[in-house]
Amino acid sequence: MRAVHLSSLLIALLAVPMVAAPPAGGVPTASKAEEVGFSTERLQRIHEVVGRHVDTHDVSGAVTLVARRGRVVHFEAQGLMDIESKKPMAKDSIFRLASMSKPITAVAVMMMVEEGKIRLSDRVSAFIPEFKNMKVAVAKGTTNPVQMPAFGRGGPPAPPPEFDLVPAAREITVKDLLTHTSGLMSGGVSGSEQAKVAPRGPNDTLANYIPKLAQTPLDFQPGTLWRYSGLYGFDVLARIVEITSGQPYDQFLKQRLFDPLGMKDTGFAPMPERMARVATIYQRTPNGLQPAQNANQLISGTYFSASGGLMSTAEDYLQFAQMLVNAGQIGGKRYLGPKTVELMTSNHTGEMVNGQFGRPAHGMGFALGVQVVLDPVAADLRVSPGTYGWAGAYGTNQNMDPKEKMVSIIMMQGASGSLQRDFENAIWQAMLE
Repeated sequence: MRAVHLSSLLIALLAVPMVAAPPAGGVPTASKAEEVGFSTERLQRIHEVVGRHVDTHDVSGAVTLVARRGRVVHFEAQGLMDIESKKPMAKDSIFRLASMSKPITAVAVMMMVEEGKIRLSDRVSAFIPEFKNMKVAVAKGTTNPVQMPAFGRGGPPAPPPEFDLVPAAREITVKDLLTHTSGLMSGGVSGSEQAKVAPRGPNDTLANYIPKLAQTPLDFQPGTLWRYSGLYGFDVLARIVEITSGQPYDQFLKQRLFDPLGMKDTGFAPMPERMARVATIYQRTPNGLQPAQNANQLISGTYFSASGGLMSTAEDYLQFAQMLVNAGQIGGKRYLGPKTVELMTSNHTGEMVNGQFGRPAHGMGFALGVQVVLDPVAADLRVSPGTYGWAGAYGTNQNMDPKEKMVSIIMMQGASGSLQRDFENAIWQAMLE
């Protein structure tokens, strides 16, 4: 098949309703869905919904998982993980998380906050001095943020407009990075200016590359706008975790989260024996689903992209998500305090996220590393108030619902917003209480 380039997608940087045996992780399976307020019969509609999207070649396949009150009520794999070889999707298929890596990074930062090694108000330059005297790009002759030209069809993109550089009114903080209000590499002129920074090489690390980002201008004055820093803002946070913990970021996550949670298939670069379980990324084209070029460009054994470089399974991610829904603990071990989880999942950005980066025009907020649904009716979403999470550009998505004590996860490797919405609807229509 002809490969399709996915660089623009990266920048935008996501049955039987019961299983006979419990998953290998720490979340058990309900013997009957009715025990936790679901209809066994109605949960079958998840299978039907995913099947329709597979049959119409919207996606090659998907893994879906739903848990409520700490027990799994639905866990299924459908379709193919690789079309060419006709390899079936499996429950233990491994997916590139892309930006679904970010909530994990937020938890790592909050662990350091709890230990007193980081404050949300800390200036980034306190850890990485190169970020001390940053400049802000403004439209030439004004103090306004630069309006980037839209990409047209049928020709090369328009060049970025001219701009002036002015001093930042204040330094960017840890909280700015967690909430995407820093202006660092957030889709404005900083992206074009990154060409002046040496391209990231195959042997680069967070330690030697992140300081170079301070050479790029900020896209707006810190704290004044919400603009998604898809590829680098959270990498800066990972470097801060390295500095404050004294560990490489991958080792910090392995020792503090992945191993204790039983997330055996989660990491930045899977072992060779696990590569056979990695699902192929597809993109819809006029010629049908086609495999993506540069599918592994965020996967590295040396540069640990906290913004989008993790790989995982649905079952592994459930352990992490259930821990958060349980207010920071699972399996008798506490990872975060309840008040820390409450702080992490509360709205920190007012109305700024509404209408941005594909968010609904109303009813949304942004917390620390996750979006939060403030008003599901206004947002036209089938979730509870207070539901939080974040998706990946390749189609992975999870919702963590503290009101219903519920986790829902869908894993695919070809983004389909319509399938995500249909999955959410199928879950809610199956709830009896």
